[in-house]
Amino acid sequence: MSETATSEVLTKSLGGMVYVKLKGEKVIRGLLRSFDQHLNLVLENAEEVEGNNTKTLGTLIIRGDNIILISPVSL
Repeated sequence: MSETATSEVLTKSLGGMVYVKLKGEKVIRGLLRSFDQHLNLVLENAEEVEGNNTKTLGTLIIRGDNIILISPVSL
């Protein structure tokens, strides 16, 4: 996927829920507030998801080089 296509998907996801898979197998779910060209993300109301359990994390800044996957959540 090109940088432009990635940016378009993230722009459409702004204000919506996303799943973010990180190195080390952590999965975070949260409201995407902003991102930059390095894929650094700002998530609000973030939660760490482990199976059926969640851990509330609040507002997070995730450094782009730790991200393996970003997916919009369709509710």
